[in-house]
Amino acid sequence: MNSMKPVYKAVIPVAGLGTRMLPATKAIPKELLPIYDRPIIEHVVKEAINCGIREIILVTRSGKESIENHFDAHYELEHRLVKKGENKILEDIVKVVPDTIKISSIRQADALGLGHAILCARHMINDEPFAVLLPDVLVLDKKNRDKSFSFAHLVGAWNETGLGQVMVEEVDFSKIEKYGIIDIAENNINLFDSTPIINIIEKPSVQNAPSNLAVLGRYVLPPEVLDILENISPGVGGEIQLTDALLKLQIKEGLNAVMTDASIFDCGNKLGYLSANLAVGMQDPKSRASIIALFDKLTNDTI
Repeated sequence: MNSMKPVYKAVIPVAGLGTRMLPATKAIPKELLPIYDRPIIEHVVKEAINCGIREIILVTRSGKESIENHFDAHYELEHRLVKKGENKILEDIVKVVPDTIKISSIRQADALGLGHAILCARHMINDEPFAVLLPDVLVLDKKNRDKSFSFAHLVGAWNETGLGQVMVEEVDFSKIEKYGIIDIAENNINLFDSTPIINIIEKPSVQNAPSNLAVLGRYVLPPEVLDILENISPGVGGEIQLTDALLKLQIKEGLNAVMTDASIFDCGNKLGYLSANLAVGMQDPKSRASIIALFDKLTNDTI
């Protein structure tokens, strides 16, 4: 078991091409597409920060400088907003992240998989435990909870056990072939409890699936996983697969799952993106009634 250092660093891989969202992502990184009133990446970064993360490491590539720019100061825009008296908008622009948060970036020269993206940040992780958050996954907790509630439990599970943690959700059995599915053998898994993983199977058939618990793109991992990633052979598609490293980590040290009941949206596809926008909009009292009225109109429209 690890020494259970606190988790202060998070790796967010943003080097993907966003091909599932073309043509919208031809010139705009998918991470900057808006979910309601702010880009996807800002939702994810705030999710991490709200749970104690103090350093965000973006693994990026050429052509995605605009993501870094989003978190930087924009003095001309700020000046114009001051002159117009747009104080509320100015506050949102200036305080994208607090001054105490460090945002760094490193480039991934080749698209060699999630495991390779994490390895690109190794020298910035510095032998510390770290989180990984996929930027096209929106974790939307229930309205009566803090928006980062699920991720806070993932971090808390690390603090209690010193074991790597993977967030999972229950999915419909008809959709199992789209996900990495965990095997917890005969163990019961309760909401937000940390439960040992026996195996992870990528995109199994319904007949071969050990459960309906799907890995959803949130991890807290020990630094030892970096040594494993450094030494594993490329997997499917010639890429360095994080799942392959997690399986070795499970054998060596153990690996646990934390189940959430949050609504999970894959914003890397068009339906998931649209659904996320509507769900976040419905959580805002200012727009909820308008969205409901729009749906009533569309439902009753005979055209």
